[in-house]
Amino acid sequence: MNNSVSSTVRLLGAGLRALLVLTIVCGVLYPLAVTGIAQALFSDKANGSEIKDKSGQVVGSSLIGQTYNLPKQNPDDATEAAKPDLKWFQPRPSNGLGSNSINTQYSLILSGATNKAADNPDLIKQVTDAKAAVIADNSTATYKVKPQDVPADAVTSSGSGLDPNISPAYAELQIHRIAEQNNLDVNQVEKLVTDHTTGRTLGFMGEPRVNVLELNTALRALTGN
Repeated sequence: MNNSVSSTVRLLGAGLRALLVLTIVCGVLYPLAVTGIAQALFSDKANGSEIKDKSGQVVGSSLIGQTYNLPKQNPDDATEAAKPDLKWFQPRPSNGLGSNSINTQYSLILSGATNKAADNPDLIKQVTDAKAAVIADNSTATYKVKPQDVPADAVTSSGSGLDPNISPAYAELQIHRIAEQNNLDVNQVEKLVTDHTTGRTLGFMGEPRVNVLELNTALRALTGN
């Protein structure tokens, strides 16, 4: 009996020591080491790829798309359609998996596409309406948008529904409207787009892109809005 009790006590003691050691190593030392390396070598990415305005305030992440809409006339009316604030560059549509009350900056409850077929009547209507809106919103007194000039990303959401980037073609299509709405010279806005256009990764992967949040943050600094 005494041998059985002493063996059990030794086993419990060994188990508790192993638990203590593994807790310190795996639960304290390893997370601290990984966090320290991440902060030392990749601090921007480790902190969520935050974008700050000129005052140092965080305005979002370069990895997550945002909408730029006017305030609703009736905030309690869920059926009221959001209208884009034409002073700002607009992102891709966010037609994903449905509206939500958590991520109010982008109308998705989960990251994902609609998975609607190309001949789906609802999708066709969404694209047709979006194209008409893009043409109407971006045509000015001196610049008329032609239907063939509207790029695909202006009227379709991305596979994730959270794409923070638009094509250079879509950014350039918005230049005249941005210049008119903010009383800027077209050349100023063109330079802004050029400065915030990123080429293919490593020169051959992906497509050239413009991060909308970074572009609008620079626009805000330029106009003082």
